[in-house]
Amino acid sequence: MKKIIQLASFLTILAFTFSACNNQQKEETTKVEPIDMAALKVEIQAMEDAYSAGEKAKDADAVAAYYSEDAVSYSRNRQPLQGRAAIRESIAKSIANDTLGEYSVYKVVDLYADGNLATEVGSWTQFDAAGTETENGYYMSIFEKRDGKYECIRDMNVTTKSLNEGM
Repeated sequence: MKKIIQLASFLTILAFTFSACNNQQKEETTKVEPIDMAALKVEIQAMEDAYSAGEKAKDADAVAAYYSEDAVSYSRNRQPLQGRAAIRESIAKSIANDTLGEYSVYKVVDLYADGNLATEVGSWTQFDAAGTETENGYYMSIFEKRDGKYECIRDMNVTTKSLNEGM
């Protein structure tokens, strides 16, 4: 009987030891590398610059490349656009209807990130072909890191133009 109790005690201690080692191993594998916020800001600003360049070049595909396939875009005075294809179609229509040669410049104002998600708060300024500012506002974009690169999965924007000025 004494040997059975000793064996049971030994097996219990052994089980706790392996359990503790296993938990430590799980903690080590779930550690997330710290995010280099300065590098991330440069990366996101480069995406914004490419978006702007696509607009200026009137290239809907270049602009739509900013978005993930399942992105949702919320904008003023219209229903949300679901998916890159719908967003691209809307961009193409805007480009086709632009008779003034307007383009926008986007600037990262704030950036927050954790894990594979990043949230950007930015400002935009719209210019006519002569470089005169015509409108400005703010936007928020949420990015998810997929296959090693960030893609916009949600965005929304607002204008600073008052309702009295017309939209």
